[in-house]
Amino acid sequence: MPGDKSISHRAAMLAALANGVSRIRNYANSGDCAATLSCLRQLGVQIESTGDELAINGGGLGAFREPAGELDCGNSGTTMRLLAGILAAQNFVSTLTGDVSLNSRPMERIVEPLAMMGAIISSHDGHAPLEVSGATLQGIDYELLVPSAQVKSSILLAGLHAHGKTKVIEDQPTRDHTERLLRHFGLAVESGVEGATKRSITVTGPTQLRACEFSIPGDISSAAYFIAAAALLPGSSLQIDDVGLNPTRSLFVKELQQLGLNVETFDVHEAANEPVGNISVRATDSHLEGNAQWTIRGLAIPQLIDELPLLAIIGSQVGGIEVREANELRLKESDRIAATVSNLREMGARVEEFDDGFRVFGPVKLRGTKIDPRGDHRIAMAFTVAGLLADGETEISDSECVAVSFPEFFELLESVVQNRSI
Repeated sequence: MPGDKSISHRAAMLAALANGVSRIRNYANSGDCAATLSCLRQLGVQIESTGDELAINGGGLGAFREPAGELDCGNSGTTMRLLAGILAAQNFVSTLTGDVSLNSRPMERIVEPLAMMGAIISSHDGHAPLEVSGATLQGIDYELLVPSAQVKSSILLAGLHAHGKTKVIEDQPTRDHTERLLRHFGLAVESGVEGATKRSITVTGPTQLRACEFSIPGDISSAAYFIAAAALLPGSSLQIDDVGLNPTRSLFVKELQQLGLNVETFDVHEAANEPVGNISVRATDSHLEGNAQWTIRGLAIPQLIDELPLLAIIGSQVGGIEVREANELRLKESDRIAATVSNLREMGARVEEFDDGFRVFGPVKLRGTKIDPRGDHRIAMAFTVAGLLADGETEISDSECVAVSFPEFFELLESVVQNRSI
């Protein structure tokens, strides 16, 4: 699999903030992660690429220079939100912008806590472009209003520059790649428990990071499409090596195992503070019509947010699936609830739509049709899997949108799918 997107973004930014040259292997070649490198280069960071290795020459927390123009984050919310935390403490003014989709996504969720730290950020009614004027920051205690690893990370990266302790409190577990990477770059990150169920992450600034070397594990969110296809297509068998198995990301595998699908992990080990291992998948011998309807809600939602459209496809092949409390799906690259519901109905599935999710009834034999992914890479890839399961031809319009996260998706899929055309 290509390198993990979430880790790639964070690795590049932390390497740019560290002192010395960091070497990063298997950096994701997605459009989103390329946007991060482009923005860092505009900020004066020296980045060299040789084969699958990046050498990033970091000059410390205050070494960025004022960019000559706007910082174009493309379609990447991670680039915009995390960079905003870093830029909030720089001694210049910068503007973060993106494509139409990104500029429609909510940014008040980072503007508010960064302003509490002393940042000066102006937005367009809570949306990008964001104008960030560097300021002296003070550490704060902040409880996340929405379970978002991007918001958490933005605050922690600002906290590296801030005076005193910056504590982020979350009542739902979100991806912890930032904390793990900060430790790998030599920072003492404090983890704690707040009350009965909440957890906290604390950094103390101003601080310094040290350069390091590591390989980025394969992206489990990218692997998910291959796992699902191999588990559901009769006669299939697939092994995927060196995939990130971070517990805040691998719930997808556990959910499939609980459904009775033949998905196993093995040779799990630690690399750069991240669990990495291999995944073996075999097609399920018997159909799963007898399964009760599958329900996903609550604490599971943040950990499955990228895979929910794909899980809807899987649900259509078993006893059905209900997803609730997933309002955040409407604020992604597209309204993923509406896109999932509309396209599944076009394929012949019975689906109910709710404000916060959907219910898919199953099992059903899908029929091939024309799919509109609405410019959303995850919708396009999920319905490509649906097309493999369906009777007849399925056409994915605007299929090039997959380059945002997985440019080689169709090429790699074609290399492992037998006796079918895609």
